[in-house]
Amino acid sequence: MANRFVLNETSYHGAGAIKDIVPEAQGRGFKKALVCSDPDLIKFNVTSKVTGILDEAGLSYEVYSNIKPNPTIENVQQGVEAFKKSGADYIIAIGGGSSMDTAKGIGIIIANPDFADVRSLEGVAPTKNKSVPIFAVPTTAGTAAEVTINYVITDAEKNRKMVCVDPKDIPVVAFVDPDMMSSMPKGLTAATGMDALTHAIEGYITGGAWELSDMFHLKAIEIIARSLRAAVNNDPKGREDMALGQYVAGMGFSNVGLGIVHSMAHPLGALYDTPHGVANAIILPTGMEYNAPVTGEKYREIARAMGVEGVDDMSQEEYRKAAIDAVKQLSKDVGIPADLKEIVKPEDVDFLSQSAYDDACRPGNPRETSVDEIKKLYLSLM
Repeated sequence: MANRFVLNETSYHGAGAIKDIVPEAQGRGFKKALVCSDPDLIKFNVTSKVTGILDEAGLSYEVYSNIKPNPTIENVQQGVEAFKKSGADYIIAIGGGSSMDTAKGIGIIIANPDFADVRSLEGVAPTKNKSVPIFAVPTTAGTAAEVTINYVITDAEKNRKMVCVDPKDIPVVAFVDPDMMSSMPKGLTAATGMDALTHAIEGYITGGAWELSDMFHLKAIEIIARSLRAAVNNDPKGREDMALGQYVAGMGFSNVGLGIVHSMAHPLGALYDTPHGVANAIILPTGMEYNAPVTGEKYREIARAMGVEGVDDMSQEEYRKAAIDAVKQLSKDVGIPADLKEIVKPEDVDFLSQSAYDDACRPGNPRETSVDEIKKLYLSLM
């Protein structure tokens, strides 16, 4: 069977990239945008960096901001109504994964109204039409939602996250501008950066990985490993490199899938509203240890990309440990908690384990697993 690879049409990278929103919108004949951005970004004048450019160019827009950090079915449905009332013909998503995931849900439903319940979009939905055109402006260096075919919506009634996979939702243009990320606090920079590293490592070892995706993932690991610490300290070069590293990781994992680290992180966000990057970062080393026996020589290349020296002289056991230790050290250096003790309630472990097993990311894991084995992994982190 042939390997499919899907990427967005156009992307702009570097300081000032958002200025290209105007010629792109004008060149495509767009008349009015629905700007999707979360309340905090509006409050702290991050969204206005883009809307100010639209104002100067005389481009029409309306803002939709009812978006939670883990966006819900209701957020998407209200956004659909906002789009209809606005008379917009395209969407500008400004923010992290929450804003972009909400925008994807809105765009898909406007073009495919049969899926207005949102729940029917979970998994690989049989949509027929491409999303309303989306311009994506990331404000975090982590999710890479601007270049992926995935989005995640929370079903608040069932306390679970729905992973939706649809090539028709990919933004048509991404504007990856590190200046849009400069106001991120340290904790958010660390969490989203470790999310990006998780994308790269899980994408590299997932069952669907192949040479083309490996190229993206190894380069992403290298960029993130060398730049995340600097980005957390708000170094401009670190910010710029992380903006690129997370994007490169997205180009890869979007096409080959992830694994149990993500499937275990998703229920934590749904049940406790745990930031997705924090959950991934805590679970990643444990997930790597669990998967190591089925990864062949791949951990040697992960260790090398993480900056570990002398890997060619190491035994398999040594370079696997070196790769995991390098990830643990990076996580510690950027201030990520070491375990789930302050997050998970013991009485919830059975529910979390079943949810993780049922998650759409779990089948991509390179090692076969079970609800009981996932439960043991949660308990080991408590």
